[in-house]
Amino acid sequence: MSLIALASAFTLNDARAVGLRKDQVYEMLDHGEIERIGRGVYLRPDTVDPSWATLAGATAVQPTATLCLTSALVHHELSDAIPFATDIALPRGTRAPAGFEHAAWHSFNPATFLTGRDALEVGDGLNLAIYSAERTIVDCFRLMHQEGNDVAYTALRRWLSRRGNSASALLRVAASFPKALPRLRLALEALL
Repeated sequence: MSLIALASAFTLNDARAVGLRKDQVYEMLDHGEIERIGRGVYLRPDTVDPSWATLAGATAVQPTATLCLTSALVHHELSDAIPFATDIALPRGTRAPAGFEHAAWHSFNPATFLTGRDALEVGDGLNLAIYSAERTIVDCFRLMHQEGNDVAYTALRRWLSRRGNSASALLRVAASFPKALPRLRLALEALL
């Protein structure tokens, strides 16, 4: 069976489904044809940009995996941070995949999990999920005690300075997060 029949990021079960045995997968791993990204999760390195590898592997195991917080801010060019790990959100109650060295797992409320969640096509037919810039800013204000004041305020300033962005669009997203809304309103009043 050919490696081409596999997705860019796949699990051992996916490999079995296309007719590969476990020993064949391990042989491909030994020959450098694939890389292990997590426990039972593999990547065809020639098909995925390394910056998306962790999220692609997480999505192979948990399709709800979504790029969030600092990692999403960097993607949206709202932060200059260099994250030590890829921030990935899962709905609360979902088990995080094991063995991912470069992932920081976050549990978000299932009732608001889809708010601001966008699809992102990163090549070779690979579709991943990321939170919109607005949702990410709201999350930074909501989780300010973890992410830090400076991260939230810097992202908000950069976002407001871009043409076409409006405070009303941000407040529409924030309406789903009542605890973040007062902080965000105060910040908008100070900056506008």
